[in-house]
Amino acid sequence: MLTLQLALLSSLCTTALARWIVPGARWTDTDGQIANAHAGCVTIEEDTGLFWWFGEYKAEGQVEGGGISVYSSEDLVTWQHHGLALEPIENHEYISPEAVIQRPKVVYSEATGKYHMWWHADDSKYSLLLQGLATSDTIGGPYEFVSATAPLGNWSQDFGMLTDYKDGKTYALYSNGDRVDARDIYLTAFNDDITELDVVTHRWDKFDLEAPTIIQTKQSYFALMSHKTGYRPNNVVAFRADSLSGPWSQPFMVAPPNTRTFNSQSGFSLRIEGTETTTYLYMGDQWDQRSLWESRYIWLPMRINEEKKTLELEWHDVYDLNVTTGIVSPIEGTAYYGKDATVSGDAFKQEANFADYGTIVTGIEGNDNTVTFAGVKGAGRPQWVSFYYQNTDDMGFGDQPGGTPDRINGTWVLRRISSVVVNGNEEEVHTLYERDTHKGVILSTPLLLSLNEGDANTITVGGLSNGNGTKGADLEKIIVYPPEPGV
Repeated sequence: MLTLQLALLSSLCTTALARWIVPGARWTDTDGQIANAHAGCVTIEEDTGLFWWFGEYKAEGQVEGGGISVYSSEDLVTWQHHGLALEPIENHEYISPEAVIQRPKVVYSEATGKYHMWWHADDSKYSLLLQGLATSDTIGGPYEFVSATAPLGNWSQDFGMLTDYKDGKTYALYSNGDRVDARDIYLTAFNDDITELDVVTHRWDKFDLEAPTIIQTKQSYFALMSHKTGYRPNNVVAFRADSLSGPWSQPFMVAPPNTRTFNSQSGFSLRIEGTETTTYLYMGDQWDQRSLWESRYIWLPMRINEEKKTLELEWHDVYDLNVTTGIVSPIEGTAYYGKDATVSGDAFKQEANFADYGTIVTGIEGNDNTVTFAGVKGAGRPQWVSFYYQNTDDMGFGDQPGGTPDRINGTWVLRRISSVVVNGNEEEVHTLYERDTHKGVILSTPLLLSLNEGDANTITVGGLSNGNGTKGADLEKIIVYPPEPGV
């Protein structure tokens, strides 16, 4: 297997090699560049067994029109970049740099002998609501534009795809827009060539959802969809059915309430049939609406109970996924708790019945009001450290007074930002992004830190200005993970 370059680069933090999947980290490709393939798909090439990852390319400072990136991997963690599979063309009606080229999905068409890329094609005003098609003789491209059409004469927004592994039939999933006379999700079969849509298989009427994806098991189909909140995350829901035509169940949440699906939006789901078990992988996007090119990825195993007819995302800070056997192995770390940490200035420990040991550290602000975790054991090599935090920006710390997602006409503050200093070395300050959680909801976010060998390390967390203030999120604990074998 190839080794993974899966590094979170914060200020002055060097790229490190890794093999494990770390949701919410900044992933890099084999050239050390940020993996840039958002809201896309992973297609398995039958002849080689390679995984090919396609997604929206988001250039710094650009919202739309970047084209479609493509990467390949043997293990779902080591990604080699192959450039743009679909490149924007100046003044092109549908794939210009100003056009909307969203949520690409790629499938092989036996009938045409080509790979077909489909996506949500639109203008910058979202007034067209079409589906784009481009084809290529090879899976990595380049793909050549073919058409942009209205499916069966209808509108189309967002785009998902499923190829039924039992009969090989391919289906499209799409919303028909935000207008009052729309707000449905369609599941529509392609023709045998996968060149146009053929017949509607099911319609979720007036649920007003988007970002649809379906995962298929031996017994069930689970359709995952996001609520329409733009780039702001929400509670993704799933429907279950025995057949694609339904009947489908009532929707249910796939992650703990108020975690907003671990601050992610549904995008794609992948079935990995290993020699020992079958693993189902949720592939979501953790959008950064202020800097889309820095958006990160939340890939998590899905725990499916056929008897109870449930699907739940299984959170792991760090885990290994063996794509040969299908086995997911969570990595165990050592926890250091806020109750044992040292606070300075106005930072203080506060009662919190939802936290471990009933204690959380708050008032973390600037360079003077900090919390320090001491006696941290290190290995003398880069290690993942997860910071467990509560960000209560929904209480009013926002772009505007009271401008928060849980208020009428509220706006979204994506994160607080803290500084992290290891062993008092203030010349190397790491940046910790802490996205909104909710009152009483604790989530984690990772950093890759270099710790000295032995148990005398200190990790100090302070505030860092994010344009709205200098407060860091409240901290419950940190978990330090071992360095990866062979790294």
